[in-house]
Amino acid sequence: MLHRRHLLAAPALLAPAAALSQPAWPDRTIRIIIGFPAGSVTDTLVRNLIEPLTRELGQTVIIDNRPGGNGVVGTMAVKTAAPDGYTQAVLSVTNGALNTYLVRNLPYDPIQDFAHTGFLAETSYLLVVPNSSPAQNVAEFIELAKRRPGELTFSHGNFSSLIGSERLCRMTGTRMLAVPSRGGPEALTEVLAGRIDSTLTDFAAGLAQVREGRVRALGVTSPAAFPLAPDIPPIAATVPGYELNVWFGLAAPGGTPAPVVARFNQALRVVLGQAEARERLARLGYVPRAMTPEQWRDFLQNEITSLSRLAREIGLQPS
Repeated sequence: MLHRRHLLAAPALLAPAAALSQPAWPDRTIRIIIGFPAGSVTDTLVRNLIEPLTRELGQTVIIDNRPGGNGVVGTMAVKTAAPDGYTQAVLSVTNGALNTYLVRNLPYDPIQDFAHTGFLAETSYLLVVPNSSPAQNVAEFIELAKRRPGELTFSHGNFSSLIGSERLCRMTGTRMLAVPSRGGPEALTEVLAGRIDSTLTDFAAGLAQVREGRVRALGVTSPAAFPLAPDIPPIAATVPGYELNVWFGLAAPGGTPAPVVARFNQALRVVLGQAEARERLARLGYVPRAMTPEQWRDFLQNEITSLSRLAREIGLQPS
């Protein structure tokens, strides 16, 4: 028969063995759900981080594109997933911030419903015009818009581009006609063809066309010269206070254990610090930026407040 003191000691003896039997995270495939189509800027960014993340974590990382509802479909798939860190969402300007104002009865809360595993990168928009435009810089473009109130057009493929162009109009006292497109590439194509007078386009796509001499870049939307194109001046140099950044981060379902969040964040920070990854993203127009989960959450909260205010100021209404 077992002595009573042996029975009392059993849990203490078993505890270390139980802890050792728990598999280290991760021990299987990690799925990153993107709420936008393959080939979108969000998709392009994350695809270039899959290989180094797989190496650093020791497990396969895959992408699952689930577009729809301005990112709502894919984001909801992560909100309702198991809180174990194996399913994560990309939160961007659209589904991470603007949707909180623009989508009535949004079925998720970007702050409360997620564990914020890490920031990825940020980029800028480029203000481009056709080569046939008489405007050679931002000042001349503004002057042209003032001489022709309501006549100039700008295309936009998403809400953030629309907000950026409308805000420029408000800050300069000009009026231009907004022309929606199905996406950023289509909005840029309209300018390339000379059918539209301007657009705020994704940095990488726009810069490629600028370098090939097919459109003219007037400025970047970052508050200072963008490090990947220091020769293009910020719009803020002509319009003080003007700014619009595009950013991306990752989040797991709320309730994901803190050690899992910390492990993933550590791996992500290592990857974003690697010269190879930084150079690869730079060629695509992204500037990596590592943050702790707490810093990323605070950043997201500030962006929600700021972008909601901008949307309200230019008269966008929730739908």
